[in-house]
Amino acid sequence: MAKLINVLKQCEPMASHCSLRAGGVAQDFFMPASIQALVEFLNKNTKPILLVGLGSNLLVRDSGFKGVVIKLTQLKSLQLKHNRIMAEAGVTLAKLSRFTHEKNLSGAEFLSAIPGTVGGALAMNAGAFGSEFWEFVKCIHTVNTAGEVFERQSADFNIGYRHVKPVHPHEYFIAAELEFNQTPSSQNIQQLLQKRNASQPIGLPSCGSVFKNPEQYYAAELIENSQLKGFCIGGACVSDKHANYIINHNNASATDIENLILHIQQTVKSNFEIDLETELKII
Repeated sequence: MAKLINVLKQCEPMASHCSLRAGGVAQDFFMPASIQALVEFLNKNTKPILLVGLGSNLLVRDSGFKGVVIKLTQLKSLQLKHNRIMAEAGVTLAKLSRFTHEKNLSGAEFLSAIPGTVGGALAMNAGAFGSEFWEFVKCIHTVNTAGEVFERQSADFNIGYRHVKPVHPHEYFIAAELEFNQTPSSQNIQQLLQKRNASQPIGLPSCGSVFKNPEQYYAAELIENSQLKGFCIGGACVSDKHANYIINHNNASATDIENLILHIQQTVKSNFEIDLETELKII
């Protein structure tokens, strides 16, 4: 196994690090090889920071980010200790799902259908098929902008639907201790993946679901009933397969995507008097 090394670049295009394949340039870009390397970097850093994982829920505007983008995908330690899974922020949710299955633990099957990392799942309470990530979180490890590491509990966060607000501001997720079920699950990873592939435009540049589901409604249904399937602005189009997906069909700019989001929100508001809130984070 190749030894991981710290990566530091300047003027890095964020289109290379976001699943929408669009976005401006990061002034500085850092990929730490370990939590210790991250701590040491933050301890010396004076610039604004943006922490990212796979970028599957992120859009950086065309003007770029004036600071340091820190990508955590090399923080991928994953182990089982005393019936708890210890997972660093860069572990992909698909890998975590497979790992729990190998260890005869259940409950993580739904994660196989979410294109993201543990850090991203912590930040937004990722969910699918009726399950949410924070149901399984027992303890969280964070780091602040000065490089100080903390151990936090669920009570230190206000957790809701696709929403996590920390009691302690300016801290970032670097690892989690998770506890899954030791009883067999009725969910099957392959069946969940087949269900996802049948209903979602897998393999195309997108960010997954763009909008949260409003209470008692489905965002996709509201968008489809607004006759917006296939509607495009520039290279950004509403998916013909799933209306809550925006596809980068033809080198869309971040501005194209943001303008399409705004048009969808305005159209749904006009038709149904419902405000659509984005899952996608726009920086």
